[in-house]
Amino acid sequence: MLFSTPVAKAGLWLGWQSCTLESVLHPYRAPSFGYVLNLSDIERNVARNLKITLAYDGSEFHGWQIQPGVPTVQGTLADCLKRLTGEDILPQGSGRTDAGVHALAQVASVRLESPIPEKNLAVALNDVLPPSVRVNSVEVVADDFHARHSAKAKTYRYRIYRGDVCPPFLARYVYHDPYPLDEEAVIRASEQVVGTHDFTSFAASDPDRSERLAKAAPPWPEEGQNGAPLVNDAASHSGKLSNVRTIHSSLWARTQDELIYTVRGDGFLHHMVRNLVGTFLLVGKGSLQIGDVPTILEARNRSAAGPTAAACGLYLVSVEY
Repeated sequence: MLFSTPVAKAGLWLGWQSCTLESVLHPYRAPSFGYVLNLSDIERNVARNLKITLAYDGSEFHGWQIQPGVPTVQGTLADCLKRLTGEDILPQGSGRTDAGVHALAQVASVRLESPIPEKNLAVALNDVLPPSVRVNSVEVVADDFHARHSAKAKTYRYRIYRGDVCPPFLARYVYHDPYPLDEEAVIRASEQVVGTHDFTSFAASDPDRSERLAKAAPPWPEEGQNGAPLVNDAASHSGKLSNVRTIHSSLWARTQDELIYTVRGDGFLHHMVRNLVGTFLLVGKGSLQIGDVPTILEARNRSAAGPTAAACGLYLVSVEY
């Protein structure tokens, strides 16, 4: 493993964001300016729980979760961490974004023994990661911090391009819908989901969910595929999976060419945001009425809601802890 010898550990380079990857990982070859960590500094930096905040273009990835034979964000990050530290670990994300979904501030947690300082690790990761993935920050967090289970709220954004012709440079980052749409009805429909509801009608099938929760250790509160823990959820304590979530805000905004949906909640089920958008668009096109949204919620049946909107327009904006 890298930095396994006292010479390498004692010579760890610190403090220059402009340094090359070689000077970060092989500091004994670094320039003569700056300063060098001593062994006592090294000991304070080992076995850290790290919070990595990253942004990515999801167009070329098959989602966040690692899968055999296809590129994923989690797999790519794990490979780069192993290349830099020699440690074979799997970073845990705040949620499993789907194929084609983007992130402005996804959060991953990982426990590393490598002594590379946090700022240097961010620099080094950005040097070896593909341009479609950028690390915004790396910071030390408490040992009990977990990117998914510690999350309290998340914000997602969905972009719809309303112009007649979508610029090719935007095509991978927006859903193009130039057709007639009652935007006021769309806005009013989205207000119907604010509050605490059972969102079964807006959840895609997630057959691995029970197994995923059963393997979780320690016994975290029950959560959705992209969700935070459900506090005081009786169903979770009884071992029964719950699709109850609280939506804090559900808003649309109009720009010159785009209609943008922003939703903030304590957790989100598989495809939930995209299914909400698909349903709101049906209201805007007249296939559904505004008053149908509460009825769809009460039905607790996926077939009652609208289609799943395209992945390309969806962004994970932020995760709150």
